[in-house]
Amino acid sequence: MIRITDIHKSFGGLEVLRGVSLSVEAGQVVSIVGASGAGKTTLLQILGTLSRPDSGRVLIDGTDVLALQDRELSRFRNRRIGFVFQFHHLLPEFTALENVCLPGYLGGRPRGEVERRARELTEMLGVAGRAEHKPAQLSGGEQQRFAVARALINSPAVVLADEPSGNLDSRNREELHRLFFELRERLGQTFVIVTHDSGLARMADRVITMSDGAIVCETGA
Repeated sequence: MIRITDIHKSFGGLEVLRGVSLSVEAGQVVSIVGASGAGKTTLLQILGTLSRPDSGRVLIDGTDVLALQDRELSRFRNRRIGFVFQFHHLLPEFTALENVCLPGYLGGRPRGEVERRARELTEMLGVAGRAEHKPAQLSGGEQQRFAVARALINSPAVVLADEPSGNLDSRNREELHRLFFELRERLGQTFVIVTHDSGLARMADRVITMSDGAIVCETGA
């Protein structure tokens, strides 16, 4: 599913990633942990095609993403990668359901098809009754569930999550953690999750520990 080889990335004179190589199989839930500044988010951004490495290779679902031109890359990102962030990033002027639909609309899919899928996902995630509310009218846990639905709307090959439960209380955090694994079982999603939450990390199939821009330890399958 994901193969990255010898990834290097620097910002100015600071080398943030130092020869990182990693493979993730389809259907795995992989957590990436480490202290702040270890390079976790930079690695996730490269996996998500939001940033290009200085050198190395990135294969996602059989595609060499670094060989794609900008328009091809944007299309690939929209269709094959879903994102979940700590602060939800739901657009306040749209309803929760409209937020879920946006990646589908941007991908050029038929409006009716996108809306049907959005309603299916919000039903699956237990927030269908709140779909017509604006983000400001939702709890943090509800907002994050809609953000997860948005990440899934185009049936991506992989979902990348950056501190997805970092802004939630303990109850919503535990519910979100369980949700990722339920989605893996129901939809076969592959998840790569950057987290400081030790509970979530321990639940993952594999735990990748980073330090000073390198992978220093791996546990699990």
